[in-house]
Amino acid sequence: MSVTPPRASLLLLAYLAFVSLGLPDGLIGVGWPSIRADLGVPTEAVGLVLTAGTVGYLTSSVLAGFTLARLGVGRLLAGSTVLASLALTGYASTPELALMIGCALVLGLGSGAVDSGLNAYAAGAFGPRHMTWMHACFGLGVALGPLIMTGALGAGLSWRWAYGVVAAAQLALATAFALTVRAWRPADPAVPVVAGTGPVPIRETLRLPAVWLGALAFMLYVAIEISAGLWAFLLLTEGRGLSATTAGLCVSGYWGSLFVGRVVQGVVAERLGVGRVLRGSLLGMTAGALLIALPAPAWVAVAGLALVGFAAAPVYPLLTLATPERVGAAHADRAIGVQIGTAGLGAALIPGGLGVLFGHTSVALLGPALTVLAVLLLLLHALAGRRPGAATG
Repeated sequence: MSVTPPRASLLLLAYLAFVSLGLPDGLIGVGWPSIRADLGVPTEAVGLVLTAGTVGYLTSSVLAGFTLARLGVGRLLAGSTVLASLALTGYASTPELALMIGCALVLGLGSGAVDSGLNAYAAGAFGPRHMTWMHACFGLGVALGPLIMTGALGAGLSWRWAYGVVAAAQLALATAFALTVRAWRPADPAVPVVAGTGPVPIRETLRLPAVWLGALAFMLYVAIEISAGLWAFLLLTEGRGLSATTAGLCVSGYWGSLFVGRVVQGVVAERLGVGRVLRGSLLGMTAGALLIALPAPAWVAVAGLALVGFAAAPVYPLLTLATPERVGAAHADRAIGVQIGTAGLGAALIPGGLGVLFGHTSVALLGPALTVLAVLLLLLHALAGRRPGAATG
């Protein structure tokens, strides 16, 4: 795939936007025990917050994929980042769970549009290296999130301070997007068309099996990534006996391994091909999940988390980059919107469901649950590779 090198200023903003997308995800895993105690809610209430965020995320990411060409990626990014900043400000000041749930909905609306818009833009403007590095910045953001929350709590401050810091960072990014709206225009995606027939009807995109097969893969992958990061802190403290500070650092290490893996494997994918890297990554995720599942000392689970993070690193960006090839350029923006929206379902419904399971049983089931999800994703990838015309990289 040959692309024109992206402008340095837009590339930097794309990287920073993905850092900002990751920060809230990193905050809630470490912050939730303090949040639930402050608001007086049970452990499984996090499922309500995640579900509300998913509704907003799913709605905006799908709509962005279908309207991006007409709205323009610059305006979409500026407005959506403002929404995210407002929502995080609400988190920092909320007196009760109901308001936090409402803010989660708004945060999902902003985050989903940013994710879908930038992925659609990057699929046409970036190559494997820059696409993977952009997603590496998400891992960096989620790795910084636990550090921000751990630092605030370790300094004797409320968890609300961590959300306030991230809200201010989002506002600064929104300002940068607003000042560069025109700079995004030359690479804005075109309206989907088929030569000689005009715009492709939406129903034609939705009829493609490749769209829904890709959506299911995204759902399973993101469920694994978010579940591991969300519940690892609880597993390491309650299930493996680590201190809160040590467990918080280990969760940061998990997200850090996702960041390092994307930096390294972005270059590897250009040399070995997408198919080989994806197969190796899915096998590594399965092996890491098995390590987490073992009733072994804490360091074994920590090693498993690091392996899952490193192995999972290139899966999301490379699946996104391959979307135009799998569904056709005329359907790519819409397919990416559907895939990212469905990924939002996987990010909230499955981790939230696991929270309910852990609340009634034990967080020790995290490892077996991750193993099942990883095996399903591995099988799905194998089946997709046997489909006629499937891209193998």
